[in-house]
Amino acid sequence: MNTLRLYLSRQAGSLPRYAWEQFILTLFGWVPTVVGIGLRAFAYRLIMHLRGIVAVEKGVRIRFASQIRLGRGVYLDEGVYLHACPNGIDIGDNTLVMHGSVLHVYNFRAIPHSGIKIGRDSLIGEYNVIRGQGGVTIGDRVYTSPFTQLVAVDHLFSDPDRPFVEQGITAEGIVVEDDVWIGSGAIVTDGVHIGRGAVIASGAVVTRDVPAHTLVGGVPARPLRDLQREPLAPGEKQVFF
Repeated sequence: MNTLRLYLSRQAGSLPRYAWEQFILTLFGWVPTVVGIGLRAFAYRLIMHLRGIVAVEKGVRIRFASQIRLGRGVYLDEGVYLHACPNGIDIGDNTLVMHGSVLHVYNFRAIPHSGIKIGRDSLIGEYNVIRGQGGVTIGDRVYTSPFTQLVAVDHLFSDPDRPFVEQGITAEGIVVEDDVWIGSGAIVTDGVHIGRGAVIASGAVVTRDVPAHTLVGGVPARPLRDLQREPLAPGEKQVFF
């Protein structure tokens, strides 16, 4: 019984809320094609905060739906998982969350600044992981490539005589300002602030703040180029708009 109560407490705000959210998700979550998208655009208003018409594909997994806020034109691709245990997930207008991405607050330690907030006109690429225990704030027009991770939590392991799971966590948070591009496979660790217009190279592990309009890369990431003084030119490559 205790295990069941623990499980339910990590799925929704209350038992009645769990039953209601699961009823709506089960009834409409599987319907394929544009028919399903149309049904969910209206039915999901019963369990989430929708600020306009949204497009949710089939097979999107949602927990703590009452803590999710989606702006007009938001698109959630198949296989997306949103776990919005307080303080919730807020996605701005016209932002796309692509296949297999996980946005996971999962705050059961009562961390006051937890949550995930994404601005407008952004793109969360395929199979991204965003962990929001310490709070993740992503600005407008931010693009993340496939398999990137933003992890706003860290385990302590300073005491060799105790298992790390008994030593607690830190959760400082991550901030990504507007107009940032994060390359494939990059990892941003807890406590990092990425300035406006920065570019994170593929495979980089970002452990320190990134100044605005700076290209960083490597493990750990270091500045490679000031993009205002030395902008990257496309050379002979064809450019599409």
